[in-house]
Amino acid sequence: MFEEEPDVVDLAKDSTAFPVITYYTTLTLTHPLITIPFFSSNCLFFQIFISCLLFLFSLSSFSSSRSSHTTGEMFPWNELRLPASVRPVNYDLSLTPNLTSMTFTGRTIINMIIQHNTKRVVLHSSEINIIKATFQVVGEGKSVEVKVLEYKPWQQIAVSFPGDLKEGQVCVLTLDYTANLSHTYDGFYNSSYNDKTGAKRVLAATQFEPQAARKAFPCFDEPAFKATFLVRITREPEYIALSNMPKAKTTTLPSGMLEDEFEQTSVNMSTYLVAFIVANFTSITRNVSNTLVSVYSVPEKKEHTQYALDTASRLLQFYNTVFDIDYPLRKLDLVAIPDFLAGAMENWGLITFRETSLLVQNQSSLLDKQLIANVVAHELAHQWFGNLVTMRWWNDLWLSEGFATYWQYASLMTEFPQLYLRFKAMAKDSLNSSHPVSVSAQVTTPEQVSEMFDSITYEKGASLLLMLNSTLPDGQFRKGLLEYLRQYRGSNTVTDDLWNSITRVWTYIIDYCFWMCQVQVLPQQESVSDMMRTWTLQKGFPLVTVSRKGGEVTLTQEHFLLSTDNTTHTSSLWHIPVTYVNDSCSSAPSCRQMFTLRNKTATLKVSESVKWLKLNYMNTGFYIVHYGDEGWTALIDALKTDVSTLTPHDRASLIHNIFSLSRLGRVSFRQVLSLLDYTTNETETAPLTEALTQLSSVYRLLDKRPELRLVARMKAYILGHFGPLMDSQDWGVEESVSSQERRSALLELACSLGRKNCTDQATALYEQWTNSNQTNRIPGDLQRVVFSVAAQSDSGWLSLLDTYRLTTYDSEKRKILQALASTQDPRRIVCTVLEGGIIHTQELPLVISTVSDGFAGHLFVWDFVKESWDRIIEKFPVGSYSIQSIVKSTTSQFSTQTHLEEVQGFFSSLKERGSQMRSVQEALETIRLNQHWMDRNLATLRDWL
Repeated sequence: MFEEEPDVVDLAKDSTAFPVITYYTTLTLTHPLITIPFFSSNCLFFQIFISCLLFLFSLSSFSSSRSSHTTGEMFPWNELRLPASVRPVNYDLSLTPNLTSMTFTGRTIINMIIQHNTKRVVLHSSEINIIKATFQVVGEGKSVEVKVLEYKPWQQIAVSFPGDLKEGQVCVLTLDYTANLSHTYDGFYNSSYNDKTGAKRVLAATQFEPQAARKAFPCFDEPAFKATFLVRITREPEYIALSNMPKAKTTTLPSGMLEDEFEQTSVNMSTYLVAFIVANFTSITRNVSNTLVSVYSVPEKKEHTQYALDTASRLLQFYNTVFDIDYPLRKLDLVAIPDFLAGAMENWGLITFRETSLLVQNQSSLLDKQLIANVVAHELAHQWFGNLVTMRWWNDLWLSEGFATYWQYASLMTEFPQLYLRFKAMAKDSLNSSHPVSVSAQVTTPEQVSEMFDSITYEKGASLLLMLNSTLPDGQFRKGLLEYLRQYRGSNTVTDDLWNSITRVWTYIIDYCFWMCQVQVLPQQESVSDMMRTWTLQKGFPLVTVSRKGGEVTLTQEHFLLSTDNTTHTSSLWHIPVTYVNDSCSSAPSCRQMFTLRNKTATLKVSESVKWLKLNYMNTGFYIVHYGDEGWTALIDALKTDVSTLTPHDRASLIHNIFSLSRLGRVSFRQVLSLLDYTTNETETAPLTEALTQLSSVYRLLDKRPELRLVARMKAYILGHFGPLMDSQDWGVEESVSSQERRSALLELACSLGRKNCTDQATALYEQWTNSNQTNRIPGDLQRVVFSVAAQSDSGWLSLLDTYRLTTYDSEKRKILQALASTQDPRRIVCTVLEGGIIHTQELPLVISTVSDGFAGHLFVWDFVKESWDRIIEKFPVGSYSIQSIVKSTTSQFSTQTHLEEVQGFFSSLKERGSQMRSVQEALETIRLNQHWMDRNLATLRDWL
């Protein structure tokens, strides 16, 4: 989504699930609903007596807390994870959605095999009204009606039996039910849009990842319970129905409705990958490598689907070749859904997208098209990594999302966005509230599962794969991946399975060279698993500090942790593949040398004539480097002498590293600004964009404080430093993606800071566009800056709102929305988005993020989130990426004790409505760090600026 099975959780240790007897100075019984104090006593007999009474009470209370919500009987299972006693083999699903009443009926027939003797079948169901249930042991008589027990808090249902179901038996459970189409963005949900005549159109679509298939049909809704699926959808004639597989037949029913039956899936699938859609869509198609590739959209946007079809076709052929396993289904649909929360979802054979993530007009900019290509590449990579080979449980989600993120850039050779996203992941991973890529701690509740969809899982996961690829000899990484795909196709895996596959391939190569190439002495190689476990099983990343005496260079590693609390991680060590170049050879790949730092410290030898070292060549490693005062001075002098002495990626990484070290307190902000002096000669996209991003972050932080003179000076510094480059930008059509990215970053900052040359040019372009009835196109990479300038006036804002309502150009629509959200009067947009209408509710996180950046809206939008929290979590699940985004954007620029206490108080009051989210801990930690940075640097900034 373009958002090892752990030990079974011991719920007896969880006071939210079981009553727990705890002794304090006063004896207390803690229960989800009841707290009863008892007087303390020094009498041992009295304490034992009271303990026995409390224990008996707790058993009674537990019986009540675990009783079925349907019958009052004891629910026969007490764990959040399903038992392994039953395995589904096949689902036969029949669904009839009613797009007038927004309800649906369904029948689910589950063929299952008993793995070991059991008296119960436990599976998932949520917000479904089961009307009838029957059960049959195949070969042992007819099916019989059975009673279904339900435990709603854990979204589980169960059927119990007086005697054992025997290992090896094949059974059939049939469930008839009704339900409402979901009004949120998960499960089987309803959506609507207005067609070109203004008429309202409705549709029904699915979004099951991570745990919402249970809202559409009762199922074993965990990724390890793979099965085949046969789907039937009954629909009205004016709609079409789509599912994972090609349509097998259509039957006209006596009612005049049509029933589409789809082929049974030719692969075993996890439930989160099942999908179906009922809508009035149209498509274009192409046959590619024995697969029918189709792109679906609402009819009036059919002309915007061609680029997606071309891109998907090329990428399908590429992945078939590079993975050496052909895509296993006969069709691949890509569907643009008007109201869809995620960027896209990798359902096998039926990939769903936001319209803005799939549709683009022919005259769109290369930058707009690249964004579409990135999302398509991500989702197609999932058809192998995630779908064909699936993580066993959500704690190893990175095996799906990290790989898809890696391949979306590797397949398109777009390096710069990956560099930027790597820095974003490092910002999150430098906090104590971060988590390992592969989480060994509890990931069981829906909120904990949802929180796995973050930049650690996606971008850090991809970054670790990049680092491994750059460490192994050419071609060995791919060979290891092919071994992994071949061995585990159709199965579920844990992280060690990946490392073991790559290690096996490497061992084969070493053995082959030893026997066939007559190599007598081989370099000692640690296993891939030994190295990579240090990166995936512990949170954070290392800081490598360089000190030098003549030709002896000492490298020291420690945990790069920004936290200001007393937490220390002295035991954290990584096996770091340290790459480096020096002044004699620094830009070509052949210059790269490598040294593995496994211990706290190590030394390497260089010639005493070497003037400087640059570590982490091309920034392929996931670590930060501190060169010490002398080392930084030498590198800064080298860049001032010749900016091309290092690659653009290396220059970007130096800028990122020195800002990070400043935040840690290891370098002064004077040293940061000293490095930035060289950037007056910088012309490359990656380092310029990183410098602008970092300075903008500091400016926005200062802008939210009562430091008006300092803010004015910071603004003057940025414009004085980069103003000439900003003014030199052309406002016509740029031909390269890199040039468009660079120009967009420069001009958006220039206009947001009110540079007159920029605002005048943007105003002129907007007037030409409106006066020509929008036929005089604005270059795609300039649209956001032009629209944002226009949105600062009332007339421009209202004009853009009308354009937003009418335009069918999705890439343009998103930029208009961001411009509308940059208004100085945020009330006019924020309060309407949650209701839906002109602006779909799915856009709320984007609107809140944009409003939060500005001084005019950051306090208003925080108050809005506090007041609207319950309505927000009705639409966006607690822990979801959308909620993470809302929490972060509304709090990340606070830097005072008052705001810290306010944020802490608000989230503490939420209880089960979000108080335990990791994003809340991240928000509080970030505010404390902002405070600390301000305390340390305000005086320096006042003096220097």
